[in-house]
Amino acid sequence: MNDTADKNPGAAGAGAQEDDVVLRVEDMSVDFRTEHGAARAVAGANLTVRRGQTVAIVGESGSGKTTLAMAVLGLLASNGSVAEGHIWFKGEDLGAVSPQRMAQLRGTELGLVPQDPMTNLDPIMQIGRQIDEGLIDNGLRTLRDARSRTVELLDEVGLPDARRRASQYPHEFSGGMRQRALIAMGLSGRPALLVADEPTSALDVTVQRGILDQLSGLTHELGTAVLLITHDLGLAAERADIVVVMYRGDIVEQGPARQVLTAPQHEYTKRLMAAAPSLASRRIEIARERGLDDVLDEALLAPGEEQASGATAAQDSAAGGAEPTPLVEVRDATKVFSIRGNGLFSRSKDFTAVDGVTLDIPRGSTVAVVGESGSGKSTLARMILDIEKPTSGTITFDGTPVGSGGHREQIAYRRRVQPVFQDPYSSLDPLYSVFRAIEEPLRAHDYGDAAARRARVEELAEQVALSKGQLQRFPSELSGGQRQRVAIARALALSPELVVCDEAVSALDVVVQAQILQLLAGLQEELGLTYLFITHDLAVVRQIADRVLVMQQGRMVEEGTVDAVFDSPSTDYTRALLDAIPGRDLELAL
Repeated sequence: MNDTADKNPGAAGAGAQEDDVVLRVEDMSVDFRTEHGAARAVAGANLTVRRGQTVAIVGESGSGKTTLAMAVLGLLASNGSVAEGHIWFKGEDLGAVSPQRMAQLRGTELGLVPQDPMTNLDPIMQIGRQIDEGLIDNGLRTLRDARSRTVELLDEVGLPDARRRASQYPHEFSGGMRQRALIAMGLSGRPALLVADEPTSALDVTVQRGILDQLSGLTHELGTAVLLITHDLGLAAERADIVVVMYRGDIVEQGPARQVLTAPQHEYTKRLMAAAPSLASRRIEIARERGLDDVLDEALLAPGEEQASGATAAQDSAAGGAEPTPLVEVRDATKVFSIRGNGLFSRSKDFTAVDGVTLDIPRGSTVAVVGESGSGKSTLARMILDIEKPTSGTITFDGTPVGSGGHREQIAYRRRVQPVFQDPYSSLDPLYSVFRAIEEPLRAHDYGDAAARRARVEELAEQVALSKGQLQRFPSELSGGQRQRVAIARALALSPELVVCDEAVSALDVVVQAQILQLLAGLQEELGLTYLFITHDLAVVRQIADRVLVMQQGRMVEEGTVDAVFDSPSTDYTRALLDAIPGRDLELAL
């Protein structure tokens, strides 16, 4: 391909498809019909994907990246259409093919790995049968040999004991195993192009790395081109050859991944880079190595914000020699669950979710608890919230044992300790307006009259940057970041001293994630809050926490200051978590 065509994919024209070009999108625009007329979701997009190449499309929710990918696959919603331009796949104009031809291509030449396996796998059908059906429907295998091919596919994507796993249901798989099953489906037809839409966004970093390594190995072996959709520029830079940055339907920048990373041209790309926790963590690491204190201070904050980092403030306090008093003391806490056996007469088994954990949470600080799914971190949080009772050990709050009093003491404890959960949509009543959702704890605890409650709700909305107009909306009318702000306002309604954030930012885009982390840091400084931050993402920990506790299979395997754990991890498990942060080894321009 000549230089001109490389810079302007549209210049090649319809007939000038090179042998190694799998996909070429030329001046493509996508419109959706609405009651107010046509809404443009993608405007004049141009990109090229070659055989064996990974092209990542990055941007926050609403940027148009998934819409572009669905247009390529012919899977736009019924009110959506390609209004302008062309989509060339191996020299064939997809806009001109019949629905039957498009369906045939999707079953063989075009593959898809969607984001959420639980909504893309049939819960009442065995995993193997779901892959069998795809192989048979697309004419790739007969009924006789479909199952043997399914077992081969599951084995290829790294599922142990694949033949037995093929007979299991989605609920019997972990999140990572379900995602591997979707990758097996996506690659079953040995496609020329695989669209991977946020394939690992909901997974632990170590599971994410394993799945992406597996996907990379398989696609390289097969020569498959990959269109990777992600909101994390750090992940894209590590995994892709070409990065395409989208903002409000426009492609604002594209080029070789390392070039975009080291010399971003567009302000939005720079904003994405500043917001990505993985890249922020890497900048902090490089700044410490080089002794660049001014760069370090900036890296600990969101761009353009005043210094309000809870982590920085607490570190300054510790540097002055004043040791904060523990607000929460956990001593040798253990939680054992009784798990019922599968058979009618089988005995129940004991499962130790938390095993002898000891932890202090100093007043006014942020303590992070990290680990993979199943490590016991959320169970520990639930015990501190007094939702679960410890089987043994003690938990004290401000010197008083948690759960030791009666109903009145429990109500008083609820005022002082509040949670913010991972998914604000499921923790907010969809029938309650934003105002009612924030007001509900005030009503439950007999806070003043209606006028006093209204004033308090408006004060809370202002603290979390929600407008008065948004108070009349319902959760379904808000973005993910706005819903999380509502959840935070609700948690702050009773002026708690401890806020337990259980994966509070893991479901958010990196830009929104950075905004919420900055909001939490600012509220901590303003209100003197103490945070227990539960997360699987060590990159986020580096931005917000003072101390970190690492858990594995219910046990505390490492504990210390964030700098000590990041700079000198003492266990292989912690090193594995750190190594799995996307972009850990990238060289960034500071």
